[in-house]
Amino acid sequence: MSDNLLLNFLLFLPLIGTILIGIMPQTASRLGATFITGLMCVVSSVLAMHFDPHKLDEAGHCAMQFVQKVTWFSAPIPVEYHVGVDGMSLCLVVLTSYVAFMAVLASQHIGQKRPRLYYSMLMLLTLSIVGVFVSLDLLQFFIMYELELVPMYFLIAIWGGPNRDYAAMKFLLYTFFGGVLMLGGILYMYFQLHLSGIQPLSFDMIELAKQGSSLMIGAQALACLGFFLAFIIKLPSFPFHTWLPDAHVEAPTPVSMILAGLLLKMGSYGLVRICLGFFPEIISAWAPYIILLGAFNVVWAAVACLVQTDMKRVIAFSSVSHMGFVLIGVGSLSAAALNGAIFQMISHGVISAALFFLVGCVYDRCHTRDLREIGGGLAKQMPFVFYFWLLAAMANLGLPGLAGFVAEAVVFYGTYTSPMATAGLSADPSMVRFALVLAATGVILSAGYMLWLLKRLFYGPEQAKWVGHLSDMNCTERLVAIGLSVFIIALGVYPQMLTKAYTPYTDQVCKAVLESLKSNQVTIQ
Repeated sequence: MSDNLLLNFLLFLPLIGTILIGIMPQTASRLGATFITGLMCVVSSVLAMHFDPHKLDEAGHCAMQFVQKVTWFSAPIPVEYHVGVDGMSLCLVVLTSYVAFMAVLASQHIGQKRPRLYYSMLMLLTLSIVGVFVSLDLLQFFIMYELELVPMYFLIAIWGGPNRDYAAMKFLLYTFFGGVLMLGGILYMYFQLHLSGIQPLSFDMIELAKQGSSLMIGAQALACLGFFLAFIIKLPSFPFHTWLPDAHVEAPTPVSMILAGLLLKMGSYGLVRICLGFFPEIISAWAPYIILLGAFNVVWAAVACLVQTDMKRVIAFSSVSHMGFVLIGVGSLSAAALNGAIFQMISHGVISAALFFLVGCVYDRCHTRDLREIGGGLAKQMPFVFYFWLLAAMANLGLPGLAGFVAEAVVFYGTYTSPMATAGLSADPSMVRFALVLAATGVILSAGYMLWLLKRLFYGPEQAKWVGHLSDMNCTERLVAIGLSVFIIALGVYPQMLTKAYTPYTDQVCKAVLESLKSNQVTIQ
């Protein structure tokens, strides 16, 4: 099978899985989902081995690879099936395959509660996420982006906690509103290009990246605003973040793993691919405020973690805090900081999936997530759970040698040495430096709340109510914990396994932004 067909096969594997699981006996649904996601891991690994990060197109730009393009119809608007990957999207596809596989393995406690429907919804959700990362047609991107609303709503509403209906509806309303904003941005940009006389018109994302800057600044700003708001709702960023803690608290453990590890990355991917790629001048003009917003997210959400008593809410607000580094990297206009932002997407995907899985391990045994009820002292009762918790917590607070440290360190370095802070592109570089100092305090706070969380879970005297009543990890849980931990260590020790794939893309994007600013003599206000 050719590499181009392999990418198509990877995209349609979860759809095939959805159909097959739907007609399988209930008892075979888990085995079917495990086989499909395991096969996705194999196919995505083969694609990664065949990927050439230095391949260029005719214009000398980083080339999309494994491209497949088929026109569905051309009137009244052009609609195409168009897929392909570059280094950034390929890394996210591999992450999606792996986290989905881990989530299926972690679904052992779903039991007999409609397993066939559960695993079908999980496969449909995986299809949507992979579709977002491989789509090169903007309408196809939008359809895949919105498709996840259906399975995620049902996964929370059927298998969630006591307040699952509220959490599922809140998630649906927030993300649906973001989709409306994105659709408005797509249609507005398309018709503005039509009025500008640009031919031929299409939703090809590669062509739109070249044509977006040809619009008048006002039209660019309005279109960019629709995309930007849609993506920071999904990220999520203040003030649109409130859906995330509620969704996490009520979602079952495997769904929380996918929600934090993969769904949030759809928003950050859109910021880089569309907002920065289509509208470099607009993002440049907004850059100091984007950096400040990212720093505020880092600190505000970290402070929120310190006052939570629910384990899941601590990790949920921690996700909001850590995704703030993506905003800082996007606003920096620096290739180094953008590298760090992309690395943060992937490292946070693995770390957050591990943390939510470990929260589930504790909850399955204690039947509570309230730290006040748990009371500490669990380390002697569950030593394996404790060891993996310690590793994931250290990664989350940014301990050197683990995945979380690399992304944050590179974002700080890249932004501090970026044109926004040093080259006079910003009318107020002191704002950027202040934002970096603010974000640095968030790193200190993250160490505080993660160590506090560990203390309240595992340290201190054993509680009499737990002695003799708690079991340690079983074989399947150890397999999931080891699988996620290996990547946390590997990415921390050898980050180049990722950065070598997408560094040519980030260099190209940031170089194009700076050249655009110089040629148009733009001063960022």
